[in-house]
Amino acid sequence: MPNQNQNFSHKITEHLIKLRKIFSLNIGTAIFGVLFLYMIVSAFMYLTSSHIESYQVSSGPLSRNETYTGLSLREESVCKADSGGYVNYYAREGSKINAGGAVYGLSSTKVPESTVSLRAEELSNIRSDMLSFSKSFSPSKFNSTYSFKYQLEGEILQYAGVTQETSVAAVTDEYGNVVSDSSAQVVTLGNQNISKAPADGIILYAKDGYEGKTVDELTAEDFNQNSYQETDLKTQSQVKTGDPVYTIITDERWSLLIPLSEKQAVKLADRTAIRVKFLKDDNTQTGDFSIITIDGSNYGKIDFSKGLIRYASDRFLDIELVTNTNSGLKIPLTSIVSKEFYTVPAVYATRNEDSSDIGFMLADKNKEGKDVTTFVTPRIYARLADPVTDDSQEVTYTYYIDKSSFKEGDAILKPDSKEKYIIGSTEMLEGVYCINQGYAVFRRVEIIDQNEEYAIVAKDTDYGLVRYDHIVKDASKVKEEDILY
Repeated sequence: MPNQNQNFSHKITEHLIKLRKIFSLNIGTAIFGVLFLYMIVSAFMYLTSSHIESYQVSSGPLSRNETYTGLSLREESVCKADSGGYVNYYAREGSKINAGGAVYGLSSTKVPESTVSLRAEELSNIRSDMLSFSKSFSPSKFNSTYSFKYQLEGEILQYAGVTQETSVAAVTDEYGNVVSDSSAQVVTLGNQNISKAPADGIILYAKDGYEGKTVDELTAEDFNQNSYQETDLKTQSQVKTGDPVYTIITDERWSLLIPLSEKQAVKLADRTAIRVKFLKDDNTQTGDFSIITIDGSNYGKIDFSKGLIRYASDRFLDIELVTNTNSGLKIPLTSIVSKEFYTVPAVYATRNEDSSDIGFMLADKNKEGKDVTTFVTPRIYARLADPVTDDSQEVTYTYYIDKSSFKEGDAILKPDSKEKYIIGSTEMLEGVYCINQGYAVFRRVEIIDQNEEYAIVAKDTDYGLVRYDHIVKDASKVKEEDILY
């Protein structure tokens, strides 16, 4: 018997130990199990629920303007040396020069360094020019240093009285090239013969074969940039009589020609003027526009009367035609929904004296059947001007209010009058669901323009959108006042 009691007691002890282990393990296991189950349920709900994608309202045109590469034509000619020798340049490339200003000098030997006495005022002007150049200098355009050197040397010659602001008649060959730009006046400085500009113009030390070309002489091959070649005329060696030395542009008027597809030509056919954005420096300028035909293809011709000096060194220019002028807030078409509202003339509106909220006086009866009024503050979605229908030309307005604020047949009173308006007229408004506060709120939009994907809506619309608002991208997945996060 004692053995049996001991065995029974031992078994009971073992069971109690096992129960303690089970219960001690179950507390941690239960907590982990609950968390694990919560994660599974959350993942399942996330995967099976419809996801609401938001869109941040941006500002700008409906689509990007089309870009083109244009061919620049201007009135220009290549000036050739009237004698041989070593060249020393005195005009800054790409800058304007007056007739009679020093462009370059020719000498039989390389020009030695010489000194010229200048007055304090002239030295101050040169220092000022050097300071301006230093501030705007960019290492990526180191070549401009040489042009600036030529400009300073030309200014020094002018201060020294070597050059004059006089007009010199140019002598040209049968191709329009200037073969003598100093036939009337030969100025000598040391062992140099100084050649002057034959007319007011812009100086370039390069040529590319387009000088003197007119629109009527252009061919489709002229627009091929792969075959374009430009010759740099700056040299440290000797030139011979008749060698090209520089190019001068003598007219501020210039033209830019761009190739057009059939679709582009149709789109631009009615334009007589067009605004151009130059991608080189983002400057814009308006020019006269026409469409011409070259070798059976359409080309746009844009004529300018100013701005040439900025692009004198460029034969081909990348531009953007500013044709998309409708600008506003850009939203996806999928965001737009329509909603029905009660319409109430604005003359029936009044303001709460305490809160200044806009509302309406609802005519009703109390339990005793007596007439009473209740101030109702509805949610207003728009205030729009009514069409003018009488000779007074007085502008009236209508409020668009949420249909949950009133019942059809309700009567509202005109302030300081017994005149009533019966609620019942409705109108539709287009809008989007704004979710800035985490729930969907209808905001009215006025569509200005649209394409297959996006619409441009007016800015600064009362009760409407502003830039950087967040809206529902697909409005079909949401109802107003849905809580999204």
